[in-house]
Amino acid sequence: MTSPTPPGGPIASTAETKPRNAAGATDVLRALGRGRVLITLLIGLGSGLPFMLVGNTLGIWLREGGTELAAIGFISWVGLAYSLKFLWAPVIDRVDVPLLGRLGRRRGWLLLSQIAVGLSLIAMALIGPEGGLTLLGAAALATAFSAATQDIVADAWRIESAESDEDQGLLTSAFQLGYRAAILAGNALILFVASGIGWNGAYGLYGAAMGIAVVATLFAKEPVDRRTLEQVTGQVSLLSPRGLFDAIVGPFFTFFKAHGAAALLMLMAISLYRLPDFVMGPMVGPFYIDLGLAKPVIASMRLSIGLIATLLGISAGGLCAVSWGFNRTLLLGAFIGPASNLGYMVLALVGLSTPLFAGVLFVENFAEGFAGAALVAYMSSLTSIGYTATQYALLSSFYALLGKLLKGFSGAAVEALEPGRPLMEAYAIFFAGTAAIGVPALFLCWLLQRRHLKSPEQPPSA
Repeated sequence: MTSPTPPGGPIASTAETKPRNAAGATDVLRALGRGRVLITLLIGLGSGLPFMLVGNTLGIWLREGGTELAAIGFISWVGLAYSLKFLWAPVIDRVDVPLLGRLGRRRGWLLLSQIAVGLSLIAMALIGPEGGLTLLGAAALATAFSAATQDIVADAWRIESAESDEDQGLLTSAFQLGYRAAILAGNALILFVASGIGWNGAYGLYGAAMGIAVVATLFAKEPVDRRTLEQVTGQVSLLSPRGLFDAIVGPFFTFFKAHGAAALLMLMAISLYRLPDFVMGPMVGPFYIDLGLAKPVIASMRLSIGLIATLLGISAGGLCAVSWGFNRTLLLGAFIGPASNLGYMVLALVGLSTPLFAGVLFVENFAEGFAGAALVAYMSSLTSIGYTATQYALLSSFYALLGKLLKGFSGAAVEALEPGRPLMEAYAIFFAGTAAIGVPALFLCWLLQRRHLKSPEQPPSA
C-alpha cells in the first residue's frame, strides 16, 4: 500500500479477482535476497513453528505413549486459541505493550509473543506426558495462545509493511514460504530429532529455535507510525467509550459495510474451506503409529515428497491466482482439498504400502500448499487500514473455528466406529466422512465465483 485509505476503504476489492502487477517466479526469488523480505520469511518461520507442536505432532507423541484416541482428540482443542484470537485482536490493534512498546506497536507485541511461545514450548518439554495430561495440556494451551497472538501481529505487520500490490504479493509469498518451512520442521524434521534425543529434548530445542524469529523482529522495521495512522483514520483512545466501541465494533462494521451482502457468503466459504483437513488432522499422527510407520520413515517422506509437493502446490496456487483470479483458484482448491482424505481412506483399507503412502502425502501437501497460498492472499485483500490486525484475525478465525471445534471429537468418532470392525476399517470410514464434509465449501466457492461473474463489484473509491 502506498498510503492509508480513508476509514472504511478496503485495501483491495474482492472484485479484483486477479492481483495487479503480479510478480513472476524470478522476481520472487530475487526479492528473497532483500533484507525486508528475508525478515518477513523468518517471521513467517516463527509463526509456523508452534502450529504442529500443539496439533498433529503432539498427537504422535501422545499416541506413542499409549494415550487413548479420544483424549488426543480432546487435547487438540487447545488449538481453538487460534480461532478465538479475534477476541483480543482489538487490544493489539490499539494498545502498545508496556516497556516493549518503544519498539513500535507491531514489533513490541511480536517480540513479546515470540518469547512467550519459546518459553511455553520449553515448559511442554519439561512436563511431558509423564507429568500428566492436565499439566501438559495447560502448557500446550499457553503455547497456542501465545502463538495465536504472534499470528495476529505477524499478519498485521506483513500487510501494513507492503508498499504496493506487487509488494504485498512478495511479502505474502515470503511469509508463506517461511511458514510452510516451519510446518515441515514441526511435523517432519522433529521426528528425526525426537528419534535421537527424545520428544522432551526435541520440544525444548524447538522452543529455543524461536530465538530466530526474535532476532528477525529486532531487525524489522515498524511499518506504520501509529500517531499518523490514528490521525488519518480518526481513531481515538481505546480508554474512551467511542474508542472502545470503534476498536471492537468498528472492524466488523467496516468489513460488512465494504462488502455488503457478499460479506456473509465470504465468511461462510472461508469457514468451511478447510473443514475436511481440520477434522481429520488430530487422527493423522495416531493413524501413522497404528499403521506401523516408524518416525524416521514418516519424517523422510514428509521432508522429500511432502516438501516437493508443498512447493509445487504453493507455486501452482500463485500461478492460478495470477492467471485465473482468486475466486477460481479457491474453487479449484476446494475441489482438490478433500482428495487427501480419500487417499488416507484407501491407505487404511489397503494397508501399509510405501508407494501408496508417498502418493497420499504428495496429494495432501500439494492441496494444502495450493489452497493455503490462495486463501491467505484473498483474505489479506479484504482488510481495511486501521483495522488490519482485527479484521485479518476475524477472517482467519472464521477459517478455522468450526473445524477446530469439531476436530476435538475426531478420536471419539474413530473409537465409536471401531466396535465390530477392525481399527483400520474404522479409520477408513472416518476419513471418508471427513472428505464428504468438503462438499458445502465447494458449493459456496462456486456461488462466490458465480456472483463475481454475474455482477462484479467496482472497487470503492478512496
